[in-house]
Amino acid sequence: MSLRDDAILVLKGYEDQPELRDVYLEHLAEHEDGMYKPCTAGHLTSSALVIDPTRGRVLLTLHRKLNMWLQMGGHCEQGDPTVEAAALREATEESGIAGLSLLPGGPVRLDRHPIPAPCHWHLDVQYAALAPAGAAAQISDESLDLRWFGYDEVAGVADTSVVRLLEGTLKRL
Repeated sequence: MSLRDDAILVLKGYEDQPELRDVYLEHLAEHEDGMYKPCTAGHLTSSALVIDPTRGRVLLTLHRKLNMWLQMGGHCEQGDPTVEAAALREATEESGIAGLSLLPGGPVRLDRHPIPAPCHWHLDVQYAALAPAGAAAQISDESLDLRWFGYDEVAGVADTSVVRLLEGTLKRL
């Protein structure tokens, strides 16, 4: 099964945000290359909010290009077998934490946001990743900073998309 086929199955099984889910499915139906960065009409991305429920906190990265506090995530790669695997790979690479596990139940949310040309849209499939006990984060080259924030601090540093992702994650916990 291709990554694109996996994404279609994941999205068809995702019951929340039906209008946005349909936008994602239409994009993949219209663009054979819609999973990857070269697709100038937009492409799917995969991300994960790293969460430490025992300490009531989340790990956010200060994105190097956007200068915003965000969840870990990014572009799908040819070697990613699934959208879920892409989210876990990105979260592990950007957090430096080994042993992350995705919260069961598939994506927590979808988020479509504009990006600068030549591409136009990121169609993000958002998951939540549980940090193992005693996890020590290590900053990557993609970040300006990496920091744990208490649940109640997230709205003060991050945009609405991250706040909604945290809310969805906490409901699922």
